[in-house]
Amino acid sequence: MNHSLGMAIETLVAILLMLTIGYCILLNKRLTRLKADEHSLKAVIAELITATEIAERAIGGLKLAVRDVNENLGSQLAAATQMSDQLYKQLGEADNVVRRLSKIAIAARPVTAPETVAAPAAKPSSAKAVAAAAEAFSERRRSNGLAA
Repeated sequence: MNHSLGMAIETLVAILLMLTIGYCILLNKRLTRLKADEHSLKAVIAELITATEIAERAIGGLKLAVRDVNENLGSQLAAATQMSDQLYKQLGEADNVVRRLSKIAIAARPVTAPETVAAPAAKPSSAKAVAAAAEAFSERRRSNGLAA
């Protein structure tokens, strides 16, 4: 009996040893796959770091571009405001010139009798026209010294 009990124990140990060897082979394959995955994961992380650095440099470049655009836009806006002010002043001066020309034109119109409205226009009185022109010219000289 001793002999068969010893044989049974050794057979059981051999079977357990074979199972352990099989499990170690399975673990070795899994570890090999894990190592391969680790290398690919390291490569992905390195690519991600490179892409992040490139994106950070691009963002820095964009910030510089935005700052330059803001500066240029600010100066162009200031120039446009100054131009608008100049145009406003020139429009005011042009309005004054038009008013004076209207006065001259009104003064130069011929005086017609009410019953001869349909008749052709007579020549304006030269004295009135000259007086109106002189008055408009003197107004212009007084206001800013510019010729019309």
